[in-house]
Amino acid sequence: MSRADKSEELFSRAVACLSGGVNSPVRAFKAVGGTPIYIEKGEGPFITDVDGNKYLDFCCSWGPLILGHAHPEVVRSIHESALKGTSFGTVHENEVLLGEEIKRLCPHIDLLRFVSSGTEAVMSAIRLARGYTHRDKIIKYSGCYHGHSDYLLASAGSGLATLGIPASAGVPEDFARHTLVAPLDDEEFIRELFGKYGDEIAAIVIEPVPANNGLLLQRPEYLRFLREITKRHGALLIFDEVISGFRVGPSGAAGLYGIEPDLCTYGKVVGGGLPVGAFGGKEDIMMMLAPNGPVYQAGTLSGNPLAMACGLTTLKFLDEHKGWEQLERKSAGFADSLKEAVGDMPVSIIRNGSIFWIAFQENAPRKAEEIAEGAAEKYGILFGEALKAGIYMAPSAYEVGFISMVHSDGDLSVAAGKIGEILRGIYN
Repeated sequence: MSRADKSEELFSRAVACLSGGVNSPVRAFKAVGGTPIYIEKGEGPFITDVDGNKYLDFCCSWGPLILGHAHPEVVRSIHESALKGTSFGTVHENEVLLGEEIKRLCPHIDLLRFVSSGTEAVMSAIRLARGYTHRDKIIKYSGCYHGHSDYLLASAGSGLATLGIPASAGVPEDFARHTLVAPLDDEEFIRELFGKYGDEIAAIVIEPVPANNGLLLQRPEYLRFLREITKRHGALLIFDEVISGFRVGPSGAAGLYGIEPDLCTYGKVVGGGLPVGAFGGKEDIMMMLAPNGPVYQAGTLSGNPLAMACGLTTLKFLDEHKGWEQLERKSAGFADSLKEAVGDMPVSIIRNGSIFWIAFQENAPRKAEEIAEGAAEKYGILFGEALKAGIYMAPSAYEVGFISMVHSDGDLSVAAGKIGEILRGIYN
């Protein structure tokens, strides 16, 4: 890799006009060290920074670029839509077309509502669940991230059934006390929560494929348990599929595991690279939303025509070109190559669909509390050496990686070999 003079110069200017020099904290590279690299362009599976360094990209804009960067069909759809107007603030055909496509792929969805981000989708789904059940409390999980809305920025207390405490300054304790925080993969904990607060709990919200604190794959039996206990107590089950939706299969984790949640939230792939979010579910619940019901939600840019066109093109391309089959083959091959390169090192290669994670421990964790100490330090070395080798990974040990349709078998094989070599250097 060449020098990073332009990136360093841009960052010095950024800190003078942007808070922290960035518009999302992880981009500051504080978790991995060094100066953020400024990207000039993306093409296929590659990104190129302002200093001319080219990287094989495993971040894929944190997941939405399932067809790769600047895919010709996606760019064409954006161009054709933009020529008609970039925003109307009213109804238009593209939102109907994308809504119909998502319903076709996800038979567990009766009705949808588009928003502008995953955070907004989950925030709205929580409000809807409370309005539908006339209850205030929700259960969320340590190790699952659902955006930065106040009620969901709660961390676990030390005792069983401890009410959440704010995990961010600026969140009133009164907000967080309505959030019950549970460890993943623990049926008894959930039983005791319902035993104590059963008639107050509006919903359980969970990433069915937790992918924001590592890839903490859950047992299907546990997810089925959540479906059963929420039904028994009159609470809703919300699957946050902002990351897993259309990444682990055409119907997301709900289809993969054969479990029908009451509500689902989506983002990332649904916009194909443009800002978008969505939530949807059973008709009787969704009909509680204004203008039909008393639960209010609105947004000027909700259903933006460019984002709708981009998402529709992405989903149709995947469907028409057997995209999920190709992604499964590529991702499985890459994971196998990584496992071979890792050998007997104390490293786990974890994968679900086209999402993967490298865990610095022998046994794959199922909950945040099981993640090995020292992982962040080791990952910082891996990240820095991978950059030098022309591989861009997420700038955090706890973020996952993504494979796109345009990652070639050859590129993936070479990358697996380089990553294995870096890991051997870390452990030897």
